[in-house]
Amino acid sequence: MKISDLNVELRQLAAPVPIWSARIAPDAWLSAAHAVREAGGRLLALWGATQAGQASVCAAYVTLEGLLWFELPLASGVNHYPDLVPIFPVAARMQRAAADLSGIHAEAASDQRPWLNHGAWPADYFPLAQTAATPAFPDARLLDYPFVRVEGDGVHEIAVGPVHAGIIEPGHFRFSVVGEKVLRLEQRLGYTHKGIEQRMTQLEPLQAHRLAGRVSGDSTVAYAWAYCMALESAAGAEIAPRAAYLRALLLERERVANHLGDLGALGNDAAFAFGLAQFSRLREDWQRVSKQVFGHRLMMDCIAPGGVADDPEAEQITLMLRQCDAIELELDNLRTIYEEHAGLQDRFMGAGRVSPALAAQLGLTGLAGRASAQAWDLRCDHPWLPYDQLAVNMATHSNGDIAARASVRFDEVSESLRLIRDILADLPAGPIRHRFLLPEQASRGAGWVEGWRGEIFVALELNAATSAQRIRRCHLHDPSWQNWPVLEHAVMDNIVPDFPLINKSFNLSYSGQDL
Repeated sequence: MKISDLNVELRQLAAPVPIWSARIAPDAWLSAAHAVREAGGRLLALWGATQAGQASVCAAYVTLEGLLWFELPLASGVNHYPDLVPIFPVAARMQRAAADLSGIHAEAASDQRPWLNHGAWPADYFPLAQTAATPAFPDARLLDYPFVRVEGDGVHEIAVGPVHAGIIEPGHFRFSVVGEKVLRLEQRLGYTHKGIEQRMTQLEPLQAHRLAGRVSGDSTVAYAWAYCMALESAAGAEIAPRAAYLRALLLERERVANHLGDLGALGNDAAFAFGLAQFSRLREDWQRVSKQVFGHRLMMDCIAPGGVADDPEAEQITLMLRQCDAIELELDNLRTIYEEHAGLQDRFMGAGRVSPALAAQLGLTGLAGRASAQAWDLRCDHPWLPYDQLAVNMATHSNGDIAARASVRFDEVSESLRLIRDILADLPAGPIRHRFLLPEQASRGAGWVEGWRGEIFVALELNAATSAQRIRRCHLHDPSWQNWPVLEHAVMDNIVPDFPLINKSFNLSYSGQDL
């Protein structure tokens, strides 16, 4: 499929990655989705919007040529649209969230259960469709969620969560098992819903990047960059080359920190405490340098509209280069230990397997997708400055099990260390931040960044300068939307004690998809 083959009027957005936007008619909603699917594309995000009583549903698709953002305006008094689940199963939870937040429904969808609304607001109240301040609902009660029941001889249920031991965020997992074998897993998330997308409409566009960076703390750089890219896209603004290189430096440092933490946690969940101790030490050292150079362990608020907030000095650059050398040496040694440890590999190999065919069908993305032969990486597929100068090597695997996901993490850390060295060696001179003016007219922009979990996407719509509410709509999308449903399949036919290990091998975000 070529984008030009679609019978819609497309407008290319001013973004460093190829993104097109279009309004489409109701009869083109499904035909466009079919065309994307037949060409090997996939659904990235789906969300609802409402302005002055006019509702619409939007979908973003990834194709080989770039990203397509389609908006389907709904006629006055109409609150439904054609269901995308038969074409893209991953749409199910996104459609349920849009129903909760915007009051628009996928027509004849098989699953109409609420997703984000646990009873905190009435079923006929839609937060993103309201113009007034959110009222209090003192009589709100927790809804009785109708889990799917599995019946048969010897089948019983194990309910885990939503409150867990430790400090992880809340999520409910309902296992249907025979003995220790898992027949089915059903998740119930949404416990950390924070109203971020509504809050976005109450902020100044030049300040909202700080909230975007707090959607999911382990992806603060990726979210802040995606938001700033969307804002710069809406304003038709470009950033200086040095700022682009520094943003990539921050993003790769974020990728390394999270992979180091996960590799240690995988060892811990397989009763290999040595792995946890060593990788925790490396991650702590890594984050301390981030604090020393950028002022924050997670590098929060380092990316800002127009560029970046900090410019490392020569001695700080030397410090980061030396740390890359030290981490790489230890990483190689630890990889050998992991791969030669029989007990560890016995827990890793074959467990939580997602076949390439299933991964493609369900839309598995990011590092988990690449471990199941889904060769998508925005840094390689549609590289922008500085990635178009760095020739990123994509880490992939085909086995789709815990071992494959661990292998991809090892490879990605090694590649990120190389990228960091190249970025610092070729860091161009010049300013780190441009001041730019917001457009006077209404406009839209999009940001699309390969975070450590996968693609972070931000769709931004601005009202005209005469409006007190400049941000009309800001939708932020985490790759966990795609990958949480796949985890339900990955655990099938495994034993219950392997679930924590399988879950950690994905390490998905609760708060990132509970906006």
